[in-house]
Amino acid sequence: MNRLDGTPTELSTWSGKVVLVVNTASKCGHTPQYEGLQKLHAKYSPRGFAVLGFPSNDFGGQEPGTAKEIAEFCTSIYAVNFPMFEKIKTVGPERSPLYALLSESQGAPKWNFHKYLIDKSGKPVQAWASAVKPESEEIIQAIEAQLAL
Repeated sequence: MNRLDGTPTELSTWSGKVVLVVNTASKCGHTPQYEGLQKLHAKYSPRGFAVLGFPSNDFGGQEPGTAKEIAEFCTSIYAVNFPMFEKIKTVGPERSPLYALLSESQGAPKWNFHKYLIDKSGKPVQAWASAVKPESEEIIQAIEAQLAL
């Protein structure tokens, strides 16, 4: 998959790490969750954790920007430094293979900022709807439990 700057990146880069995959959007009511996602990434990345952001325009047309605009927004407003990828399809027949796998395992996203927790072996183990904030106790406990394995 390509990062926002166009650099191709293998998702296997995060093999052996616990990962939180999130479909993001810059013009959504849940957009302030970028702040919580960044805090999770900063706190747990030294222990083998990463947040991966996948912008999507699938819900409400809330990610209309170009890759450059998305990158500028994320860094200037929320100081995001976790990996962000090019816009992808997360639902429907044209969804990316990643979201096909996640949806088949844990259910399809119903809106922006749906979160999927992936274990160290690359298996999706849990998912949370958009309204569940990244800093919620249930997400923190799930991350810590996976890191402890």
